Order: sequence, then structure tokens, then C-alpha cells
Amino acid sequence: MPHLQLGLSSDERHWAGYAVAAGEAIIEARGLTKTYRNGPAEVQALRHVDFTARRGEFIVVLGPSGSGKSTFLNILGGIDRATSGSVLFQGQDITTFNDQALTGYRRDHVGFVFQFYNLVPSLTALENVALVTEIAANPMTPEEALAIVGLSSRSAHFPAQLSGGEQQRVAIARAIAKRPGLLFCDEPTGALDSATGVLVLEALAEANRSTGATTLIITHNAAIQQIADRTLRFADGRIVEEVSNATRKRPDQVSW
Repeated sequence: MPHLQLGLSSDERHWAGYAVAAGEAIIEARGLTKTYRNGPAEVQALRHVDFTARRGEFIVVLGPSGSGKSTFLNILGGIDRATSGSVLFQGQDITTFNDQALTGYRRDHVGFVFQFYNLVPSLTALENVALVTEIAANPMTPEEALAIVGLSSRSAHFPAQLSGGEQQRVAIARAIAKRPGLLFCDEPTGALDSATGVLVLEALAEANRSTGATTLIITHNAAIQQIADRTLRFADGRIVEEVSNATRKRPDQVSW
């Protein structure tokens, strides 16, 4: 199994101005293609996508349903496999990894946040985060992870005692507790109202700032692109637009 050494981010981040200095590439896709079979027909979910993300970058991915953005994120995260093309994480092509190696890649280097929180109902917030820290190679403490997302005072509460936004913030704490190099979020505010969504975006922005994890967020909400360093827009399995923000807004400055 390939052994990947994860270094800390060397990017200089200036929170007040939301600027990110150019850093080294952490993940790259080259000619990424994914084809699904639907009976006798073939459906191309991705069509020769090229992409590079730097350490510590905060990226928003936009596009309609079926445009390929979730497939793209799943392949970068080692959840799905490409039909062709390559994905290089710190110079190693994960598309050549066997299942065991991909499991190690996901466990040690990728944090996932989804629209639905997937917390264990019978465990407290602290215990839900601890599930990850017990198997990670170099974790922070569950208490530290919950502090980053602003939930230190709710650590002993069970999911049923937490609001939807608080549950999502526990899910973010769980994702970052392993100190991942990559943080991938698929519609993390999709089930939340705008005020609660802002709190979740603030938690993600703070997690990105505190940990240096390269963060990709899939969303249908175009307003969220204002908090990103860069925005990708997908259509028909391709990146059709890429825009960089000279200045990032804070989540509480975004009008939904």
C-alpha cells in the first residue's frame, strides 16, 4: 500500500483580507473521465477534466444536477473510480491504488462532509468525533475539533438534542479531527435555512483557516462563491468556467 506523508500547509493566509498566497499543488486531475452504463447506452459523467488545487485553497464548485460535480468530488476523494485519466495526490496517482490503498487514502488524508450529517444517534457530539480520532494516524483531540467549529459547550449533547446546524458542525468537526489535507463537502448547507447555513459556512471557513486543509464545497447556491478563493462551474461533465476572487467575503456578508 502506498504510504503518503502529509505535510502541514505552508500557505500564508491573511484572514482579514481573505488572501491566499500561491502554494504548491496538493491534488491534480488530468484528463479525468467517468462513463456509466445505463442499459445499452453510455452516460459520460465527466469528460476529460483537468484541475489543480493548492494547499489551503478554498474552492466552491457550482453546477446543475447531473453536471458531474459530485462524481468529480467522489473520484478526487477515492469514493469512486475514474474510467480514465489520473488523480495525483502529493504526486501519487490514486487511480492506480487498489481498494486497500484507497481506504488508507480516505482514512488518513480526506475529510468528508455531506448534506445529511450521518451522526451516530446513541453517541454524544464528542463521542461522534472520537470515532475518527481513534483510527486516524495523527488526529487532533475531539475537544480541539469541536472548539474549531464553536461547539465546545455542546460536546456532551446527543444528536437529537442538537439543531440541524449544530449537527452539521459536529460532522465538520469529525471530518477535520483527522487533520486531513483535503476537506470535501457535498451540499453541506442544502438542508439548512440561510441563518443556520451561514453558521455552517463560518465553521467551514474557520476549519480551512485553522487546519490548512484544501477545501472543496459543492453547492447549488451561487451566492456561496463569494466566500471562496476560486469557483469552478460544471456543465455536461466539464469545467466550463473558473473564476478567482481577489477578495473573499465573510459568510455573514453573503446574501442568500
